Amino acid sequence: MTAKLIHGYEVVIGFETHTQLATHSKIFSRASTAFGAEPNTQACAVDLALPGTLPVMNREAVTCAIKLGLALGSTIAPESIFARKNYFYPDLPKGYQISQFEIPVVQGGELSFLLGEEKKTVRLVRAHLEEDAGKSLHEDATLGGGGQSGIDLNRAGTPLLEIVTEPDMRSSEEAVAYAKELHKLVTWIGICDGNMQEGSFRCDANVSVRKPGTELGTRREIKNLNSFKNMQQAMDYEIRWQIEELEDGRAIQQATVLFNPDTGETRAMRSKEDAADYRYFPDPDLPPLVIASDWVERVRADMAELPRVMAARFVQDYALPEYDATLLTQSKAMAAYFEAAAQASGQAKLVSNWVMGEVSRRLNLQDAGTETGIAAAPVNAAQLAQMVARIADGTISNAAARQVFEALWSGEASDVDAVIEAKGLKQMNDSGALEKIVDEVIAANSGNVEQVKAGKDKAFNALVGQIMKASKGKANPQQATDLLRARLGA
Repeated sequence: MTAKLIHGYEVVIGFETHTQLATHSKIFSRASTAFGAEPNTQACAVDLALPGTLPVMNREAVTCAIKLGLALGSTIAPESIFARKNYFYPDLPKGYQISQFEIPVVQGGELSFLLGEEKKTVRLVRAHLEEDAGKSLHEDATLGGGGQSGIDLNRAGTPLLEIVTEPDMRSSEEAVAYAKELHKLVTWIGICDGNMQEGSFRCDANVSVRKPGTELGTRREIKNLNSFKNMQQAMDYEIRWQIEELEDGRAIQQATVLFNPDTGETRAMRSKEDAADYRYFPDPDLPPLVIASDWVERVRADMAELPRVMAARFVQDYALPEYDATLLTQSKAMAAYFEAAAQASGQAKLVSNWVMGEVSRRLNLQDAGTETGIAAAPVNAAQLAQMVARIADGTISNAAARQVFEALWSGEASDVDAVIEAKGLKQMNDSGALEKIVDEVIAANSGNVEQVKAGKDKAFNALVGQIMKASKGKANPQQATDLLRARLGA
């Protein structure tokens, strides 16, 4: 597909995502990674690189890296190297960050996702293990400190996987869709809690623009985007800014920029460093990381069914469209909810329509459209299955089902059949009674009858509406339609 152009420019975006790994201790020490502790209470001597301390690799962090590599179809390096990335910043107590450079643990791979109904695939360059830095606190700088900033080193040494893509994305919408899919994947396989507000999933967007067919433009890196809304706004602003600069005859300077959500603007923080500026060299305190093939296979055997595999199974087992299957596997809880209702009712497509439609709409309205939200939905999978079964066997119409669903969701009732009985929602299945209503409607609407015979579809639909009205919504719409056509020879 041809890339969308903005004022004659093609957008090029690559992502670097820092994923905090779901380990109890840090990557090279036994200090806790729990969020919310008092500042500087979870930074031990190893995290601070005090004299005489040595880092020791956290095995669970490596297992997380293996899981990601398997999920992305990547190569897992049998031997990888840790390096020191040298730079000086107040929240980096060692004066360097332990990371990976020349030989990362995860290499290559790809991630596919839907943008609308179009399938997109982004290639991965690498994912490497590294430690996080601390955090500079400027917001409380005036509290008893006369304008001084504070440093919290609790995050120092927290295990991260930095996941780097090729510059494959051609719009901010595509980049956000990629980020959402990656977020879904890392939480699905259990290597990250995905909490963006706490910094567990942070994205850096490398954005550039160019005229079609020309070399890649100069990129600017937007740092630490911690919400999907901010990602979209930041990239859209940066794209417009770069195009305006080029149109005014100014060159883009490579830089690291920050996004201000209050103003909706990006601003340059510093000139962008290249790898040589960090003076990478192998960390002398850490041996090569060796991952034997049997370790990889044990991890593979323990992994849950991946979302793309589950989606393919839904297509195969339940005859669902690929679009439905992809949406239903947005979270483990949604997939489990659908499958339980589909198996209980035997009506997979009808269940899919309700889950993607009314169930999701209600969850979004109450701001609970999350994995926890659907697991605690007021209408559980068994109730939805019972309601769908009553639609399928002709007991109730779709319109009546909406009334049943409302009663269940609001807590007015908990049993589908009881709601149907109490509200008198059963469809009219007495053919004799329905024939009488059809004949009465035909006799009372001679004008519409003549129009139907003249080939006017709207007139036919109007007659069906009159039948439904006369039956107080209890007529089976399909039976009413078939009987009316037989009566009129339409």
